[in-house]
Order: sequence, then structure tokens, then C-alpha cells
Amino acid sequence: MVLTDEEIEFIKKKLGREPNPLEYGMLDVMFSEHCSYKSSRPILKLFPTEGEKVIIGPGDDAGVVEVTPELALAVGIESHNHPSAIEPYGGAGTGIGGILRDILSMGAMPIALLDSLHFGYLEDQKSRYLFENVVKGISDYGNRVGVPTVAGEVEFDENFKFNPLVNVMCVGLVKKDKIKRATAPNPGEVFLLMGGRTGRDGIHGVTFASEELTSSSEIEDRPAVQIGDPFTKKMVLEASLEIMDKVEVSGVKDLGGGGLTCCISEIVAKCDNGAIVELEKIPLREEGMTPYEIMLSESQERMLFVIKPENIEKAMRICEKYELPAAIIGKVTDDKRMKVIKGGEVIADLPAKLLADPPVIIREARRPTYTRESIKVEHPPLKEALLKVLSSPNIVSKEWVYRQYDHEVQIRTVVKPGDDAAVLRIDKENGIALTVDSNSIHTKLDPYHGGAGSVAEAIRNVVSMGAWPLCIVDCLNFGNPEKPTVFWEFRECVKGMAKAARTFNTPVISGNVSFYNETEGVTVNPSPVVGVVGSLKLDNIKTMDFKGENDKIIIVGSTREELGGSEYYKRVHGLVTGEPPIVKFKDELKAAESIRNIIEKFGDGVTAIHDCSKGGLGVALAEMSIKSGLGAKINTMKIPNNCKNQHQLLFSESHGRYIITVKEEIAHDIIANIGVPSSVIGTVGGDNFQVDDFKVPVEKLQETYHGVIERYM
Repeated sequence: MVLTDEEIEFIKKKLGREPNPLEYGMLDVMFSEHCSYKSSRPILKLFPTEGEKVIIGPGDDAGVVEVTPELALAVGIESHNHPSAIEPYGGAGTGIGGILRDILSMGAMPIALLDSLHFGYLEDQKSRYLFENVVKGISDYGNRVGVPTVAGEVEFDENFKFNPLVNVMCVGLVKKDKIKRATAPNPGEVFLLMGGRTGRDGIHGVTFASEELTSSSEIEDRPAVQIGDPFTKKMVLEASLEIMDKVEVSGVKDLGGGGLTCCISEIVAKCDNGAIVELEKIPLREEGMTPYEIMLSESQERMLFVIKPENIEKAMRICEKYELPAAIIGKVTDDKRMKVIKGGEVIADLPAKLLADPPVIIREARRPTYTRESIKVEHPPLKEALLKVLSSPNIVSKEWVYRQYDHEVQIRTVVKPGDDAAVLRIDKENGIALTVDSNSIHTKLDPYHGGAGSVAEAIRNVVSMGAWPLCIVDCLNFGNPEKPTVFWEFRECVKGMAKAARTFNTPVISGNVSFYNETEGVTVNPSPVVGVVGSLKLDNIKTMDFKGENDKIIIVGSTREELGGSEYYKRVHGLVTGEPPIVKFKDELKAAESIRNIIEKFGDGVTAIHDCSKGGLGVALAEMSIKSGLGAKINTMKIPNNCKNQHQLLFSESHGRYIITVKEEIAHDIIANIGVPSSVIGTVGGDNFQVDDFKVPVEKLQETYHGVIERYM
């Protein structure tokens, strides 16, 4: 049980009595960090959550924003870290299942999945096992349900050896007049439970996710991992959409963490109502299940609908059509209490709001002591350094991952995995750009600018595709919040993210907090994963690959002396230290606005765009060459900078930078329309990638960049 002594006393005082074992179990899951957000709620208020296009902000199963006058997007993101550490295939698959149901709960058809994955180094056998099976779990589940996985990221670091991070983002499309909410506004209406049967899997899943892992977790906590069934999910998806289309539905909510207890208490408490749940009406997968097991089970593929009694027959016929178990398991009441009934007897009776709205905990936050040593390294030759960084598993092609995903099902995908972001078609004219990004090393070294930088980088990725950011979702992965230094990192990270979001006037519409990512005292690097959706016109799409001989290469933004936390330091010198890049918020915005303006003004005259981030300018330019097969000639003397040497110029990971290629005849006109330092630094063409006095055949770059992960797997 995760209830603290103080919480138990609080509960007894509220009830005026001692809860019975079932009630204790229900309260235990609802007071868990995973369900209650009791540590993070006060800090999350720092995020901007409102905007002109926001229809539903944080607090529901997903956020919703307008994308056209008729259509809206439901956007959500979730973590499945602990389950994936214990059972990677099933843990990752049920993570996909959970986020799909969140989108479905808003009345939306899921149209895209994205994933952010963090593992230990591939030299480690356990890390390879986790990596391989998480990717297979995502692939098998998403492919079988028929939702494309269109983008993502993968990071490898020793820090994630025992605590992999598996974060999944989903986007769905819904007509604005068809949006649903997780509400139960009308007493007398009934609960229709449909989909998978309730079993013993996933019991205490949320409390398991609210505790540190131990060396024995793989055996002891395996029953807390849910069992997914993508084939049932496909039927649930189709049936749910049909029910919402043909039956008047007052509320919809999926059954995820906390099971029936969480789902029903939250849906009624939001409307200041109560509920009666009849245990004997619930379709079960296993015989002899206790009330405790039934109310806490987190069995997958289940949805709850709130409907009028007169619509029961119509809804049940739809469930029968898809051969899905379904039952009326209770009703909405006006007494503000959640009651569980068995054999006509009330066996649990709790205030719905006590379950759904536990008190917050004001955590102590204390800045950790950072030791900043002066860094002195012997820089290797530039050519050697570039090839070494380019071969890092954190930089190389992730084709081994995304070729396992069906990214073209539903035929909306316009720009496929491997660019700065994916692009999906919404209608004949409009599209969306989608990305997820994080930088755990930068955030470890400076939580404020690491968090801000994660937002800035994700925004740069959609801007590079020709889009403008529409909304943000986030998944905040941290250690034990009871440790003051961990909570300080969390607070500072959110502050930085909020500042970046406000700078771009881009609201945070949904998210997730994953605490307790620790094993045997080893805390994961603070890892804010940021998802951004951008809107664009389909005729404005840009991609990163060089397009034509003699196109001019322009750098937008300044390169600063910021090698701290860089992939260069890590890969070439084995160092994870220093002052990471800071976000200059006004310059970041000006650079993005400049990209938007020149696309609008010069259209096809802008031939390629790529943001500059992990690996620095050298890697970004090399990637453009690798993607296209075209060489380039670069003059570093032309780069706006304050660096002391070429290694800083090529490998600094300063924010606020883009590389663009343009038609030769308009290069100087374009620079005149850029509001931050910029310069023509080279020309596209030939078979070699040349920087000042060193050159590498493009074919050599491609050999270095491709096949690295495959050789481990």
C-alpha cells in the first residue's frame, strides 16, 4: 500500500470511520502518484494552457485543438516505463493501447502514433533485449490496430540501463461537433462497459508505477503489467466510434490506470455526481475474482460509456455486431458517493471526490550541488571527430526501428520517418507536422535550459517542415519526487518549458508525469519528452535533403561556445559535463518567425530546411548530404559565432539555429528577410562533403551513418 500515515489519518477524518479492505484498496490506487498527480499538480500550473485554437486543455483524457474550421485534433502522450522494464513486449504494447483509448475517449479516430524511447547502451545484452522487444511490442500492436507510427526518437545512455523510458504520443481526428468528454452529468443515466473482459492482470499497476523498481521487480511485479490484445482493440475502436456516432452519449472514458475505480470515480466527480457499481454485472475473464480484484484490475481494451436507459438496446446491438462483451454495470446518482454493490449489499461507500481529488503534497525542493570542472581536451582532427560523432547510436539512422512500423496505413503520411518531423494530410489543402523530442543530458546538467531546450528543439523540428506550432504535449520522466534534489530538477525543468511555450504562444494541452524512475538508488536522468503538433499548408512542405547543384547553404542563427553536454564530448571524449546550451528565447522566436516568413515570401526558392541540434552544425549538414547523396562545400569563416576553434563551431549544440538551402539567385534577398544573424556558408554539389580544408566522400558519410544499430541487433 502506498498510502502514507498522514493520508490514512486524513481519510479516516473525512469518513469518520476506518475504511474496509476494499475501500482501502480503492483509495490506495487513487492516492497513488500515477493517478493523483499529488506532487506535480502545483508545479504543472506554470504551463500556459489556453489559446485561440484550444478546445479542451489539460484535465481530460487528451487535449483538443482546432485544426480547420470543421475538424479538431485530439492529442495525448503517456509513459509505460515500469511495465516496459519488467516485460518489454507487453509493456510497450499496452502503452500503445492506453494512449489509443485516450484519443478514442475524445470521440476521435486515432491517425498517428509517435514514440520516444530511452535505453542503455547496445553493448549491454539486457539493454538490447529491452530495446528489441519494446520496438516489437510497439510495432505489433500499432500495425495490428491499423494506426501508423510516423515519427519518434531513440536515445542510448548508461543511465537508462535498468530504467528504460517508453513514452508514446497519439493524435486523432474528430469533427468539432462530435467531440466527447469524460463526464457523467445526468443522474439516472447508466454505465455501459464494453470491450475486453475484466481479469486479474494489472492489479496495482498504478501503485507499481508510483514506486521505485528493485532487483526483484522483474519477478514480484510482473502481475502488475497488463496484457494487451490488439485484435480486440481494433474491434473496440470500431465499435466505440459507431456507438458515439449512432447513440446519444453523455460521457466516454477508457479504463486504464486504476481500472474501474479510477474511471468511474473521476467521471462522476467531475460533474459533482455519484455512482452505483454492480459487481455481479461486470463481464469477467476469470472465475472467483474478489471485489478487490475486480475494482482494481487494469485489464486492457475496456471502454465505459454513459448513456440514457432508453438507448441501451441500440448500444448493445452495436457491441454484439463486433462480438464484444458488454454490460450495464451501474448508474449515475446525485448523492456524490461512489458505491459498490454485491448481492444487493453495499460493500464500499466513499465520497467520489475523495477518490478523484486527493490532497496535493507540497514537496521540498533543493538545488543539487553541481561540480563544474574546467574541461581541457585534445581535439582530434575534424574529419576523425565528425565521423566519430556521426557514428554515435544517438545520431545514426534509426531505420532499424521505423522500418518495423507501418507508417503508411490510413494513407495520410506525406513525409515519412527520418526527417525532422512527420507530415500528415488532414484534407486537400491542410496538413500537420508531428514530432517528439527530448535531451536528457542537457536537462541533467541544467534542468531549466534543458527543459526549455526540449520545447525549443521540438518547435524547430515542425518549423523546419514548413509548419507553425499549434500545441504542445509533454511526458515528464523523473526520479523519486520525495528526494528534494529530484523535485528541484522537476520544478526548474517545468519553469523552463513553460517559458519556452509562452514565448511561442503555444499552449500545453495535455501531458503525463512519470515519477519514481529509479532502480536500487540509480535515478534516471531528468527526461522531459515534448510532443509538438504544427499546422501547415500541404504546398509549403519542406524537407531536409539537399535538392540541387549550386543551391546556396545558409545558416540561420548564431553558434556559441557551448560544447557542454554535447554528443561530441560524450562520444569522442567520454565526458558528460559542462554548461549546456542556454535558450535565448527572443532569438529562438525570431529565428522561427524568419523561417516562416521566407517560406511564405519565397516559396519553392527555399529548397531545404533542417534544424540544428544534437551533434551540432557538422552533423546537421552531413545529414542533409547523406539524405540526398549530394555533396557540399562549407566555409566555416562565414558562420556567425563566438567560438574559439572549429570543433566548437561544428559540434556546439547551440539553440535557435536552422540550415536552409535556397536558389542561388535569391540567396541575398532571403538573408535580408531573416531577423537573426545569418550568412551564406556554402554551396551544394559534387560527390564530397567538404568543410574548409578537409573533405569526405558522401558515400563514406552514408556508410558511417547507416547500419550501426543493425550491427548490434
